[in-house]
Amino acid sequence: MDMAATLRALPRAVELASPGVRNTRWQPGRAAPLHSEIFAPAAEASGAGGALALALDGLRARAAANDAGDASAIEEKAILWVQEARAIKLGGRPYRAGLPEDWRHRLIHVAAKTPEDALFALEEGVRCRDFACVIGEVAGNPKALDFTASRRLSLAAEKHGVPLFLVRLDAAPDLSSARMRWRLRAAPSAPPLWNASAPGKAAWQAELFRARKHPPGEWVLREQDGRLVQLALSGQAEAEGRVPPASVTPTAPASAILSPAGERAHG
Repeated sequence: MDMAATLRALPRAVELASPGVRNTRWQPGRAAPLHSEIFAPAAEASGAGGALALALDGLRARAAANDAGDASAIEEKAILWVQEARAIKLGGRPYRAGLPEDWRHRLIHVAAKTPEDALFALEEGVRCRDFACVIGEVAGNPKALDFTASRRLSLAAEKHGVPLFLVRLDAAPDLSSARMRWRLRAAPSAPPLWNASAPGKAAWQAELFRARKHPPGEWVLREQDGRLVQLALSGQAEAEGRVPPASVTPTAPASAILSPAGERAHG
């Protein structure tokens, strides 16, 4: 085994040697790692919406774990959203009016021409502690987003304490140092209480297929009473016991995905 392969195998070896590290199943309301990847089909907008919901959940968890002063500071920081040109073409830009109300004046949007430009902006973003978090969108598997680039993002995010949620549109999972990796697809919404014909709140079929601190799992994630909750997939409830709704985290409204007209979000 060469040196590169040995280094890549170290995290997995630590996990196998410490079974207690990964025996806690993921739940909403837990602090998120500082580098997450979300794989999703571009046609559904499930990647952007899911990343937004996970980012909100992670930020609220961090705020709850800190004292009042730190929590207030997190809630006032700006949010950086970086998209490369292909990602914008496939899914549009963030829709400002559909974002959480307290995000609308805090969002800074960067439209990068190339994946290289997007990766540069993402790395510079996670180096800036004035950002509450950074969300990125990259389409496909560009050569620039190799393991070295992924590792640079992980190290920068962890050094400066700025969470990164990188959406991979129409991409195949490749070698990455992201601490948590998801596959998201749109899931059927529960019918609204007062009008069954109206659009329901956003829901996602979410598969956590790699994480340092949690075993793999698959759930339906959706908003319930302003909180992100997880529900067992159909057929899992009998086998594993139904996963109860859990979280203290308000999520984005169902409309907070992307603008079909390509409206630019303003900071």
